[in-house]
Formats: sequence, C-alpha cells, structure tokens
Amino acid sequence: MNQGIKTKNWKLIIIAVGLLFMLMPLFYSYYLAQKLSKLELTKVELFEKTLREITNTSNLNEDMTYEQEMLETIKSDLQILTINRNNKIEFYNFPENSDTASLVRELKAHGPPPLESEDYIIYYKYPVILTWLSYFPVVQLFLLILYAGIGYAVFNASRREEQNRVWVGMAKETAHQLGTPISGMMAWIENLRAAGTSAEDQKRFIDEMEFDVFKLQQVADRFSKIGSQPELIKTDLVEVLVNCKTYIAARASKKIRFEFPDHATNSFFAQINSNLFSWVIENLLRNSLDAMNDSGLIRCEIRQDSKWVNIDISDTGKGIPSSQWKQIFRPGFTTKTRGWGLGLSLGRRIIENYHNGRLFVKSSEPGKGTTFTIQLPKIS
Repeated sequence: MNQGIKTKNWKLIIIAVGLLFMLMPLFYSYYLAQKLSKLELTKVELFEKTLREITNTSNLNEDMTYEQEMLETIKSDLQILTINRNNKIEFYNFPENSDTASLVRELKAHGPPPLESEDYIIYYKYPVILTWLSYFPVVQLFLLILYAGIGYAVFNASRREEQNRVWVGMAKETAHQLGTPISGMMAWIENLRAAGTSAEDQKRFIDEMEFDVFKLQQVADRFSKIGSQPELIKTDLVEVLVNCKTYIAARASKKIRFEFPDHATNSFFAQINSNLFSWVIENLLRNSLDAMNDSGLIRCEIRQDSKWVNIDISDTGKGIPSSQWKQIFRPGFTTKTRGWGLGLSLGRRIIENYHNGRLFVKSSEPGKGTTFTIQLPKIS
C-alpha cells in the first residue's frame, strides 16, 4: 500500500471518529430532552388528577388541604392553560394581561400535544431549560465544526510551512553536499591544465579527482535512498566511524583533536546502511566543528548493553540549552547564522525510520559541550 493510500485511509478514520464524537452529544441531548418532556407530562397529569379531585368533591366538609397544597406546588413550576367542560378557560404562570385566544392558538401551534380528560383539556408549555437543551446540540455542533475548521486550517498552514522548510533545506543540503567535490574537481582540472605538471603530480591529481567522483556518487546514492527502504548490512561500526572522522578531520582546523575507537582493536557490529549512516555521523561531526572556535575535542565512544549498541559523540563546544533539545530536531530549526536546520532532522529520520534506532541529546551544558547518542539495535 503506497503512502498516498495510507494517508487517505487515516484521514477517513479521523473524519469518522470526529463525526462520532460530534453525534454523541446530539443523541445524548435528545435523550435528556425526551426524559424531561416525559417528566413535564407526568407533572401535568398529576396536576389534572389533583384538580379533578378537588373540583369533583361533593362533600363540602371534606378536608382538601393536602390536595390544595399539592396543586399549588405542582402548578408553580408549570405554564398551564385549562379548559373545563363548560369551556371556562384558566391559565397559570402566564402574564396576567395575556389574550386568551392568542394564548390558545400559540399553545396549539407550538406547544406539546394537550392532555385531554373527561373534565379538562390542558395545554402546557415546556420550561425554558428544555428549549435551551433542544438548541444546545446545534450550538455545540456549530462550535465543534468551527473549531475543527480552524484547527484544520492551522494544521495545513503549519504543514505547508514545514514542507517549505524541508524543501529549502533539502535544496541547500544538496548544494552543500555537491559543492565540495565539484569545487575539488574544478581545482584539480585547473592544476592539470597548468604547464609543467609532472607525471607524478598528474597521477596525484587524477587520484584526487577519482575520490571526488566517488564522493559525488556517494551523495547521489544518499539522496536516492531518501523515501525508499535501504538495504541494511551487518557492518563494523568502528570502521565506518573512523572513516567519517578521517574525512572530516582533513577539512577541520589542526587545533581540533579527535578521540575515536581504534578499529584494529575494537569491533562493534550492527545492521546499517553504511552510506546513510556515514551521512548522519558526518552531520554530527560538522555540528561539533561549528560549535567550537577552531579548537577543542571531539570524542566518540561505543558501548553496548543487552538491547542496544550506543554511540556517544561528544564535543567541547558552546552547548545547547535544555529548552532546545527537542526543537533542534525540527526541520528548519537552527541556531546557526548560516544554517538551514535540516541535518539533525534528516539524521533522526535516517536512524529511526531506516535503522530502527534512536538519535537524541544525551547531555549538554552551555559553555562546556554536548553529547549526542545514537542507539542501534544489537545483533542477537
């Protein structure tokens, strides 16, 4: 299944779950409204029964105090209009100056069905809270849709901005990766064109040009593997790390010291793609160089436990505030005046997505240095 289909399926799932969350309050509010309407009908029925008992009592000496009190209690919460068998109309809890005919028409048109008995026809009106409850789901649905629309717009804008940063960063990273070997080849060509070049120098120039061509092939291979699943091979990590150190040290200040494991006496193996893994290490080493003022120490240590092979790369540079430990892995985030904020983001993607490992800041203290840790699954 390609990435587009996966993304589409996830969008459909999110939309379905969102609709479910929006419909649940509607059904629950409808359920509450039905319960309240039944409760109002029960109160009206009790009112009608009590009123009928009082009205139809023939014994004038019978004590009806209890019934009268109940009637007063019930009707205090109700807006009721009664029509008895003699068409006498009485209403309760409506404005005293209400027009009876208009009130009857309004209750017939907009009120619940009347309660009819042998003695009375009773019209009533639902309380305001029930009216509010009936409108509440609509208001809630509108607010949820508005909130979802704003969230979707903000998310899309943020995603587009991040994509733009990634594209700009990738373009600059490509130019940077290609620039060094291309510049070297142009210099060697000029040297070959110079008059009086000896055969020995020509051979040396051609060897250097071959190395630059190899670097161009390596860069092309690195970029071609982004977005696809690269092949992982059991590799001696110490040898790869030493090769990266040799390449970077040749382009660093002579005052920068490197302390790396000796691949002649140490061996730690893991399943990696050497080209992509070297890209991550080179980016980390370049960051260490940028963090130091042409002097300092870059140290690499390897250790393993029951689950991981841990690679610590430390420098004595300016350090990273703890508040930025997570931000530095976001595309486009950089503390350099000329950086484009893609190296660490790309490095984490390579380690986590392609090597099933982890890349994180182990420790850092402003003014003293930083340690990055790469964790790779140990070969069982």
